[in-house]
Amino acid sequence: MHLSQLRTGRPGRTIAGAAVVGALLLTAACGGSSEGDTGGTAAGTCEPAAKGTKVALTFTSWVPGMQATVDAWNKANPDIQVTYKEVVGGNQGTYQAYSNQIKAGKTPDIGMVEFDNLPSFRLQNGLTDIGGCAPVKEAASKFVPWTVSQVGFGEKDAVYGVPMDIGPMALYYRKDLFDRAGIPAPATWEEYYGAAKKIKAQGATIGAFPTDQPAWFTSLAWQNGAQWFSVKDNAWSVSLTDDATTKVADYWQKLIDERLVDTIPGLGDPQWKALDSGKEWSIIGAAWTTKLLESSAPKTKGKWAVAPMPQWTAGGNTTGNWGGSTAVVFKNSKHPYEAAKFATWAFSDLEALALNNKNGGQYPATSEGQKQLPALSEGLPYYGNQKVWEVFATASAGVDPSFQWGPTMTQTYAELADGIGKAVNGKGTLSGALETAQAKTVQTMKSQSLTVSE
Repeated sequence: MHLSQLRTGRPGRTIAGAAVVGALLLTAACGGSSEGDTGGTAAGTCEPAAKGTKVALTFTSWVPGMQATVDAWNKANPDIQVTYKEVVGGNQGTYQAYSNQIKAGKTPDIGMVEFDNLPSFRLQNGLTDIGGCAPVKEAASKFVPWTVSQVGFGEKDAVYGVPMDIGPMALYYRKDLFDRAGIPAPATWEEYYGAAKKIKAQGATIGAFPTDQPAWFTSLAWQNGAQWFSVKDNAWSVSLTDDATTKVADYWQKLIDERLVDTIPGLGDPQWKALDSGKEWSIIGAAWTTKLLESSAPKTKGKWAVAPMPQWTAGGNTTGNWGGSTAVVFKNSKHPYEAAKFATWAFSDLEALALNNKNGGQYPATSEGQKQLPALSEGLPYYGNQKVWEVFATASAGVDPSFQWGPTMTQTYAELADGIGKAVNGKGTLSGALETAQAKTVQTMKSQSLTVSE
């Protein structure tokens, strides 16, 4: 993946990061912090356990096959053993569990948190700043710069999570069915709409609008140039109803109203069964969807292909980023040094990255991993031996790195998911869901003593 192109505009991103942390720290008390506490264990206090100490760590994520990576670590590190637990996706329950665990002081040592939700846990005073840990300092240069800026919030030398992967978007489609019907893979959203009508005439649907994946919808708005959050003069601006987002919402509302797409929960049995049976002919997914689709729709092996995400302007190359994750060290961990050492190895060492890609479909967040993993230049049998990672390499260059996350995304997503659920059941619209989510997000931010411009 050629992420060097993502660095365009990097100075502006750094300034934005500094503004974000300024806005966050206007109200240190919102996380229950005492004076001088900026929301995490201070960098520079990270020391290894006494020599000869046997350290036991716990790690949770929802990446398929991550146990193999943990096993490789445990085999090579008898004095630092990691117990792994696979959990449901963050917005499907794990983020709420983390919040409860932070309050109770019973978090795992290491947990998976997507970039978009990182500010929420920063505000909860739940994360350790591992920027002062030697393993993090040594590995920092390996990561793509924009991913590092997203985990530091503009604080000098701060690191609140080790980048795990990124999730540029593309279109996965049943090439056999499209070819048989004489329908080319849609290159624009207008063509996607036209293809959807033709596929409906054959008794199927082009795909689904997932009812429980607000981050998926966010990535679509991101592709169209949406800017939901910004900071100026230490005050937040919230704009979930900007023109770019409204255009996306109205487009999908039309497909929903005309019943051209299914409205079912995403990334679960209903969607996988629909895709594996030919009821749905495509899925708009991230790089990490590659492995999920392969493992969840096995009967259609060899019949799939990957194409660039449909464009709003023909010939363009813009896409959103869905997910992309970090491995955080929670503040309750008694061994932040060892936790940081495992996390940096698991998501920067080439052996670990190869396992993560093979078993979990993760697209590396390190420059070295993107260039040197042999698997990224190989054809995948499930996709007819297509070199699908080349599609994502191109897609990654079209991700706008200036898109900024809000400080209470867990709540924003919860409100948006509730509104989407009502909209697909005829009790509202997607535009209405965005309006409600915006109003409640502003209310939540103000309740956290954050300054929000009107």
